[in-house]
Amino acid sequence: MNIALNKKFLYTGAIFGAISVGLGALGAHALKAVLEPISLDSFNTGVRYQMYHAILMIILSALTAINKFKLEKTIYYMLLSGVICFSFSIYALNLAPLYDLNVKFLGPVTPVGGLLLIGSWILLLYSVKK
Repeated sequence: MNIALNKKFLYTGAIFGAISVGLGALGAHALKAVLEPISLDSFNTGVRYQMYHAILMIILSALTAINKFKLEKTIYYMLLSGVICFSFSIYALNLAPLYDLNVKFLGPVTPVGGLLLIGSWILLLYSVKK
């Protein structure tokens, strides 16, 4: 059976996955020596959640090719913006002291990203249930 995968989900998932692996390696090697353990743990939380959602995007590339979901575009954009807001704000907040940057304004962005990720999972459940 030849399925035309949803390329938007697939490309985004692959890009998020590659970035996650790269940043995970950075955290495990270079940042381990320069970040406090609590900051490194926070950084790694961003990496993990980015990878979880990269995998979800790749799975959805196949599922949406087989069966269109009612809220497919909304789920995609919520996942995309959720990962960017959640993980990338965590990266910036934890790396900022190394570069003497003031990015404290990003603090509230992290939970907004988390809410977007939660919302995307709820919409996915709703779409599948319909």
